[in-house]
Order: sequence, then C-alpha cells, then structure tokens
Amino acid sequence: MRTTAHPTFVFVPGGSSNSRAWGPLQNELALHGHRSYAVDLPGHGDPAGRPAAYYRQPQDLDALATAPSPLRGITLRDNVRHVVDVLHRLAPAGPLVLVGNSFGGLTVTAVANAVPELLDRVVYLSAVCLGDPSMVTEEWDVLDDNLLDAAAARITVPAAAGPGVVRLNWRAAHTDPGLFSQLKAAVMADSTDHQFRLLLDSLDSDENYAVLEEGAVVRPERWGRVPHTFVRLSEDRSIPPAVQDHMIRKADERTPDNPFDVRTLAASHVGYFSRPELFAALLADLVRAESA
Repeated sequence: MRTTAHPTFVFVPGGSSNSRAWGPLQNELALHGHRSYAVDLPGHGDPAGRPAAYYRQPQDLDALATAPSPLRGITLRDNVRHVVDVLHRLAPAGPLVLVGNSFGGLTVTAVANAVPELLDRVVYLSAVCLGDPSMVTEEWDVLDDNLLDAAAARITVPAAAGPGVVRLNWRAAHTDPGLFSQLKAAVMADSTDHQFRLLLDSLDSDENYAVLEEGAVVRPERWGRVPHTFVRLSEDRSIPPAVQDHMIRKADERTPDNPFDVRTLAASHVGYFSRPELFAALLADLVRAESA
C-alpha cells in the first residue's frame, strides 16, 4: 500500500554523469515539497571506483589510458536491474516519476519497457529516446549540428577502457582555456565558469556505449502504457532541438494514442545543474496538474 499520493522523482544521469549532478535540482524540488532519489548506475559514481589516474595532478596520461574501467562487462540489463530494484524499494511510499537526461534516456526507456506498472510517468530532459529499432543501426534522417562531438573528440583517451566503453578526460579542460570554452558551449553554456568547473569535477571518465541496443527501443505495448513527457531544451547544443524533435516524432509514430506531452525550456543540455529552479518548477507543475 502506498503511504502518500505525493510522487517521488527518480533521476537517471546522462553520459559520464552520476548522482552528484542532480543535487541542485533535488534541493529545489525539496523547496516544492517533493521527495527525490538520484541513481548511480552500475560502474558510475562514488561507489564505482574510478581510475585513480583521472584525479592525479599533474595527470599521468599513460596510466589513464591503461587503467581498467569500472564499466567493463556492464550491460543495459545491469542498468535496468539496478533501477528496478530502486523503484521497488521506493514504490511503497507513493507514485514514481522516472526522469532521465541525455544518454540516461536509454535506461529510462528500458526500465519502462520492463516495469510499466511501477511508473506513473517517465520524463526525458533532452534525453535519448529510440522510437524505432532502425535508430540503433542506421543513421538518423535529421541534421545534427551539435557542438559536443568535436569537443569530446579532443578529450577522448585512446586505447582505453575496453569494448564498448569510451574514456573521456573531462578534467583536461581545467588547464586548457580553449577546451574549457568549447566544452562549456556544448554542454552548459547558460552557466557561470564556476558552475561549469563544478560540473566537470563531478563527471566520471568512462561511459558505456554498449547500452545503445535494441533493449532501449520503446515497446508500444509496455513503454506505451506509461504517460511520458519530453522536455525540449531549446538552447541545447549537445542534442540540438532538431534531434530532440526527431526523437519525439519517431516515438509518437509508435504510440499514436499516447503521444509525448511536450514541454520546452530555454536551457542548455545540463541546465538542470546550472538553473535548477526552472526545472524544479516544471516538474512540480507537471505532477500538480496530474493530481488536480
């Protein structure tokens, strides 16, 4: 039996991210009277044991390239099992709203496919949503003029981490002003330099691109049963608005009787870190409208 009608927001981080990134938004949601829980996906966050070479100053790039990855061998199914366990533990306290950003959208979709009965809503904050299996294997028919790919190429650590895992040296931006500006423009242009430094220090070095697989494609008979909201970020230069709109259209084609509820915020890709009050107000209004 649920003890309250008030929802708990469960946050799934994006690529190279972890539960730390959700702290500012969680604080703002608390001011609206809402509970929340931020997930560390397997191989991410403080429990994961990041490569020590990532944090040494000055950095030992040779050691960083050869250090084993905490993500080695982890699959999308591991992510799903972990998040589903969290949801089962939280469900007795009330309704659950699962929220993901960026690459975390793959896990959000896979979880909704697995346990739609546990979720009252899923929310994609400019998060990856695969509406069709072809989106895993084929190029998308949309202009993607993002700024992140070029910036990420500059911090990719070659010959590191293992199959499916990419290692990114985000901390290199602390000593390279040009790289710092390039990454900030791509990821969080609406922040102060201080806020972006805090974000950089919170990021993990590794991300597992093996989770981009068919298990993360929406299943209309499962995912399609759950109310879903897509929050378009109009100032996003990592997943530009045209790409966001493409994902919305492809998903709506699969679930025409339950299309995305689309909201728009003038914010960057990780704007929930730099401007959490905007996102907290939107999420609070979303669940307030449902309970009215």
